[in-house]
Amino acid sequence: MNTLSISFLIIISIAAIVFLTSRLKIKAFVSLFIVSLFLAVFTIPADKVISTIKDGFGSTMGSIGFLIIFGTIIGVALDKTGGTLSIAGFILSKTGKNRSSRALGITGFITGLPIFCDSGFIILSGLAKSFSFSSKIAMPFMATVLATSMYSVHCLIPPHPGASAAAIVMDADIGNLILLGVGLAVPGAVAAYLWSRWMSKKGKFAPAEEIKQDFHLSERELPPVFLSFLPVIVPLLLITIKSVAGLIDKTGDNIISKVFLLPGDPVLALGIGAILALLLLKKRNIDSLNQIFTEAIEKAGPILIVTAAGGMFGMVIRTTGIGEATGEILQGTSLGLFIPFLIAVILKTAQGSSTVAIITAASFVAPMMQALGLDTEWGRLLAMLSMGAGSMMVSHANDSYFWVISTFSDMNISTTLRVYSTSTIIMGLTVFACIYVLSIFVL
Repeated sequence: MNTLSISFLIIISIAAIVFLTSRLKIKAFVSLFIVSLFLAVFTIPADKVISTIKDGFGSTMGSIGFLIIFGTIIGVALDKTGGTLSIAGFILSKTGKNRSSRALGITGFITGLPIFCDSGFIILSGLAKSFSFSSKIAMPFMATVLATSMYSVHCLIPPHPGASAAAIVMDADIGNLILLGVGLAVPGAVAAYLWSRWMSKKGKFAPAEEIKQDFHLSERELPPVFLSFLPVIVPLLLITIKSVAGLIDKTGDNIISKVFLLPGDPVLALGIGAILALLLLKKRNIDSLNQIFTEAIEKAGPILIVTAAGGMFGMVIRTTGIGEATGEILQGTSLGLFIPFLIAVILKTAQGSSTVAIITAASFVAPMMQALGLDTEWGRLLAMLSMGAGSMMVSHANDSYFWVISTFSDMNISTTLRVYSTSTIIMGLTVFACIYVLSIFVL
């Protein structure tokens, strides 16, 4: 089958995913499986159809499974023990009530490192309302600050599923991706903060109404701040030390490299973070531990399945050879990082899921890397992050996160579109601009 026909079928497949998930409300896994099978049957040899689907699903699950499971354990433990509220209270005490929006943004950013943005926003939405009421700051602004601070790291770094799976496809170093992604998420979150503040002032929105502040009633029961920070900070510290040691000692013979080789691996680093998160439990008996494990597995299961299904769809796309053919067409155009960014933007805006957008974009882009002049360690990292920036925008009505924000913040659709959705555009463009400037010096 020629390149034009394959391209047409892939476009039809993406449109079918949008239709099945958005209009018919069919679950993402079922939609991805049906479309993947359809695309495979019409584009690759019959004897490779099933093996391609199985390989795509299995390899993705094997690559990111532990990252997602350990990350979920950390998130559930922080939620159930009040660790997130302990972190928020500490940050608020340092910033003061007049700067509660900044405290909320910092809290969202830190807790968003291991916690998935949907569940994280639900956990902290009551805090956003309380801060809005007590400081008389517009609720759409507070909600957007929390939403975008969590979303900035969700789209850029593991253990979040899209970045984790795409890093495997792109053969990018996960440790370096986490470190660089965190650094680039900061200007993105700051840009979204400034934009949402300006949009909220233009709209003259009201603060949240008074709510029952249950978390204040149990302040004495909250875990110590130091213990609450450990599950988030220690994994990042271990990965950082390993990455820095690797830059200094290329052979790996240095004692520091040897000591941090295993604990600095992202899987083990997050595993250590999960163990530290369990220290937050006041009752450390088998029943308490099993409650955390059970809820974490229940939450991680659907995420793993949908992410692996996205990897399955991506594997089918890669097997068609469309990536190599497109790379040949684009060779010499000097578009470089714009290609992965634009592909991710189109996919995100069309079908809503940042996870599916970045995994599918990675499947398109991976075979083009040499033609785009990005087939180096830095090139792969920046291409990965460009897709992450693209997968931020535009978050609107076909994105489940959009409805989580709207519902739990008591905002109508037009306000959510006006303040939150536009902020995701600013955030994505800001992150990509930073990536592009960085590429001038490292590529």
